[in-house]
Amino acid sequence: MKRILISLLVVFACTLTLQAKEYNWIKANDDRYVYVGRISFARPEAPTWDYPGAQIHCVFTGTSARMLTKANSGYFMITLDNEEPFKVESTPTDSLVLIAENLTDKSHRLTITYCMEGLLRHPVFYGLYLDPEATLGQRPKLPTRKIEFIGNSITCAYGIEGDGSEKKFSYSQQNIYYGYAARTARALNAQYQLVSRSGIGVYRNSNGNINGDNSVMPAYYPYTLFKRSGERWDFNRYQPDVVCINLGTNDTTLPKYRIDLLTKAFCKFLRDVRDHYPHAKIVLLTGTMLKAGSQRLADLKQAEDDAMADAKRRGDNEIYRFDFTPADGSLGYGTHKHPSMRQHEQMAEELTAFLQRLMNW
Repeated sequence: MKRILISLLVVFACTLTLQAKEYNWIKANDDRYVYVGRISFARPEAPTWDYPGAQIHCVFTGTSARMLTKANSGYFMITLDNEEPFKVESTPTDSLVLIAENLTDKSHRLTITYCMEGLLRHPVFYGLYLDPEATLGQRPKLPTRKIEFIGNSITCAYGIEGDGSEKKFSYSQQNIYYGYAARTARALNAQYQLVSRSGIGVYRNSNGNINGDNSVMPAYYPYTLFKRSGERWDFNRYQPDVVCINLGTNDTTLPKYRIDLLTKAFCKFLRDVRDHYPHAKIVLLTGTMLKAGSQRLADLKQAEDDAMADAKRRGDNEIYRFDFTPADGSLGYGTHKHPSMRQHEQMAEELTAFLQRLMNW
């Protein structure tokens, strides 16, 4: 409660300061914003989220824009008009983040993408401060194609901005905007939504209990935020054309794991996903952190194949498997031997080609 009060006081102070300068505050509950992602609107004036990749789209007029957020929300990628994207940060002392200034006085297309995992930050968007006479334009149109990515640290683009020499992970090294998921969506002119968390699995998490963990993706999947209780996600808000599931790397953490429980978990999770998305194609992904020819990779493929066979017995013939090229170091590594920027580029190229054929896009 104390932390919430402090946050609200900071927002109030920022509001008074900017009102004194006669800026125009466009609050977060304005229906001219378009939101994409697992975002909670329990407080419409203060939408919040935990998963990476949450997006805020809008068109605004004027020469400047500032984002009002909760202090220490972390890193955001900004795309403004057709300019090169750039990263901004909300630090522990910054709830007001400059997006742009000294722009041409006209309409500007803006997308704000949360590019890190927010479980420990619980980011909040309160709205934009614009020039005194500026406002938001009509709701921007988004692509009609939709993809959902479900995954672990690979899908979270963990360590993508690292060079492999880091001893300790920093959120500054994570950037979902350049990960394979976002790259693939942009290449296919599609919306994308991420439900991903580093270290998570289908039946057990990284170095978890060989007989299974409770805090796995299927347990969290029904909820808006990363928790196993509370606000349930309304799956009607986002019905994807295709769902890509990249899980299993953490389940097969050495030295021991149970392939039978992994298979069983995949079978059940595929049934759950299908219940939510009756018309979507589902693609099971492997890679890229498991070595080519390894027993772990062979076991993961077998578990996915068995789960697909189970689905077909139930009459579900729209589940597929796609294998990324395993990383061999030739494209470098990110933090803690996670896929590098170049590896994610290759993954996106491979997946884009596959989905183009599968979806006839």
